[in-house]
Amino acid sequence: MMATMTELSPTAGKTKYSQDTRVDESLVPKKVLSFRSTRYGIAFIAHFCNFILTAQYAAINISMVAMVNGTSHQSQFNGSTESLPLDALGGSNDAPNSLPAEAPVYDWSPQIQGIIFGSVNYGMMLTTAPSGYLAGRIGTKRVVGVSLVVSSLLVIFTPLAADLGLAFLIATRIVQGLAQGSIFGGQHALWERWGPPCERSRLCTLALSGMMLGTFTIILLGGIISQTLGWPFVFYIFGGIGFVYCLLWFVLLYDDPVSHPWISVTEREYIVSSLAQQNGFLSAFPFIISWVTGILGGQLADFLLTKNFRLVTVRKIATFLGNFPSSVLLVALSYLTPDYVTTMTLLVVSCGLTPFCQSGIYINALDIAPRHSSFLMGASREFGYTAAILAPTISGFLLSQGPEFGWRNVFLLLFAINLSGLIFYLLFGDAVVQDWAKDRKLTRL
Repeated sequence: MMATMTELSPTAGKTKYSQDTRVDESLVPKKVLSFRSTRYGIAFIAHFCNFILTAQYAAINISMVAMVNGTSHQSQFNGSTESLPLDALGGSNDAPNSLPAEAPVYDWSPQIQGIIFGSVNYGMMLTTAPSGYLAGRIGTKRVVGVSLVVSSLLVIFTPLAADLGLAFLIATRIVQGLAQGSIFGGQHALWERWGPPCERSRLCTLALSGMMLGTFTIILLGGIISQTLGWPFVFYIFGGIGFVYCLLWFVLLYDDPVSHPWISVTEREYIVSSLAQQNGFLSAFPFIISWVTGILGGQLADFLLTKNFRLVTVRKIATFLGNFPSSVLLVALSYLTPDYVTTMTLLVVSCGLTPFCQSGIYINALDIAPRHSSFLMGASREFGYTAAILAPTISGFLLSQGPEFGWRNVFLLLFAINLSGLIFYLLFGDAVVQDWAKDRKLTRL
């Protein structure tokens, strides 16, 4: 939701700026507003890119059941990269249908599986933000296209990497995360040039909804493919689909309507004229402030620990500093007298305070469940991506009520969500290793 507000933030605090960028849809030809228009075609292209991105991201989560589905004889293979021979399972007639004989099986503990699941997120954290900047400089077509090629090749390479050893697999996953983070972060630069303000919500939502379709598809088909063909084919199929789709991406996608060879003159002029009020520097400035405060927040948290503050207290202080003041500033923004300087100042301060949460609730999984922290942080990140899908839709609906009252309702809703989450964390948050996350020694009788 922050990304959506920041992108439109220059119009949030001053009504006349909002009115300047609004386009009377009645003056635009109907064919320009239809799903047959070029910009909706761009949204569908991004939709299937996100479909492939999410399917490739979650492929190993679905395949892991088959990758570690050993039998009582598994230990004699030293738990590794050997394929299960038929006679080891009692003959070909006794082989389980869910585990094809040619598929390798690995002896990975739950801790190792958690590391494998979470390793892709290490790469994604490093490239999501820089890729957005890079896409703005050299174009989304190149950044996302090259990243999709790399991601698809690494997905195809995953079974071989697992066969070469755990270190190869983790390294492959990290590099894959670098590529996938670039896909996710780089694609948003499209809408700076393709998304008229009055249509940006529906275009972004259409593009991002491909993630949900990708998750549905990999869950539905991943198990079937693993059962019938073997788990490596999950990676071969979805990696191959991504690689083939790259060809369509480079042929069909263009970074802006001016360079598109097939767009109509009417639609091109409509898009270009509707984006005349954009200011990329003002949209990007809050994020450089966030980068600084995120680093300072980590220093502050460790400093408080040296002063004998309890760990849970430090986590809650950091979460409060990153959550409550920024939410209050956004609500205050909608009630202040419209002023451009005041609007931008409050938005920058609000976004700049949010990264304090990185030293609080964002890393709290390391405190309560070190063994499963990679999985928990990865799962929470996946859950958080739903906000990127819901925020444009809900914001677009609220903004249809009018530029002034619409933004006020957006900020009030954000404040209510943030405050409820903060109160819940302050009441029930902990920083002690939970019983379910502790190592248990099994005693044989």
